[in-house]
Amino acid sequence: MYDVIVIGARCAGSPTAMLFARQGYRVLLLEKARFPQDTLSSHYIHTEGVALLKRWGLLDALRDAGCRPIDHQSYEAPGVRIDGFSLPIDGQRTTYAPRRYVLDPILAGGAVAAGVEFRESCAVNDLVFEGDRVVGVRYTTPGGAEATDRARLVVGADGMRSLVARKTGAPNVIEHPRMTCTYYSYWAGVPAHFELYERQGRWIGVIPTNDDLALLMAYFPQDEFSEIRKAVEPAYLDAFRTTAPELYERMSAGERVEQLYGTGHQENYFRKAFGPGWALVGDAVNHKDSITARGITEAFVQAQSLTGHIGERLHDDAALEDALRRYEDDLDDDALSHYQGALNVAELKPEGRAELLRKLVGHQELIDRYFSTLSGACSIDDFYNTELLTLLDQS
Repeated sequence: MYDVIVIGARCAGSPTAMLFARQGYRVLLLEKARFPQDTLSSHYIHTEGVALLKRWGLLDALRDAGCRPIDHQSYEAPGVRIDGFSLPIDGQRTTYAPRRYVLDPILAGGAVAAGVEFRESCAVNDLVFEGDRVVGVRYTTPGGAEATDRARLVVGADGMRSLVARKTGAPNVIEHPRMTCTYYSYWAGVPAHFELYERQGRWIGVIPTNDDLALLMAYFPQDEFSEIRKAVEPAYLDAFRTTAPELYERMSAGERVEQLYGTGHQENYFRKAFGPGWALVGDAVNHKDSITARGITEAFVQAQSLTGHIGERLHDDAALEDALRRYEDDLDDDALSHYQGALNVAELKPEGRAELLRKLVGHQELIDRYFSTLSGACSIDDFYNTELLTLLDQS
């Protein structure tokens, strides 16, 4: 019997398993894929996430994997452009956007080094219950055999379509309609930093990644998805041409080196985070529009929060329930703020943001604080400090 079984070994699951194992627990980590394997992702790690990688001792492995460091961000909307970068967190200011086939094995390797038993190519089919309590999992092994393992706590880090959420009946406690769709690809020969461009109905994101490539993403309103998917490449290129003409010229001098990837499944929800014998982390508990690229960072934050609150309380029923409730409270605080921010950006209506940012031009500290609201280095409440409110009053 295990203390903890974690289902899913990507950005939420591997850190969760690793941190539990470092606390001395016996942990089983199950993953349906075999690494390295790519997955649909904007794969940017904000400053908050980089600081956690440093804390966990995994940042050097990421740096050694050849992912270009990022220390410059720009945002351009009608009538305004700002340049700067997030304030540091725990001394970390540089960020990274590693390909998932690079990042995920690093995270899983950290779990294994901590003593986690990691099994790949294992598809979890069901949960084991005693009464209303989850006490284990049933899964198919790589050889096709059926296996059952039991644990004190089962953690679902198994994504939007979480089996743990489905089998436990975890309800959506917050839910909003899909707002955007997105298509992206990888380009060579396109010099880039972390760049954002916006106009009415369009959003462009550019992020340097491994192998001197740049990730170029285009966002469209959800109600255009059915038409765009009929002619993806023209719509994708036109979004760059009309929203970021200078970037489009750089693209024209470069080369797209992979196919176009995309999705309209931009779900927005919070699920109930825990119940008897189970908890959810990552996309399993909270997913929002990918336009703010917060998914990986928040998966890291949730792994730290869940394992930190549980600590030595795993085998005490009352203490465990209290710890899980405090984990859920964390979600209702920090994650909810970023959720609301993503929905605001996903409206693809830039004028309100552009008007604010025009007033920030020439005030570099405020610009960096603005970028810090997205990275996790500064809350919205702290951003609207006395200096900013005075500036807005003067305007």
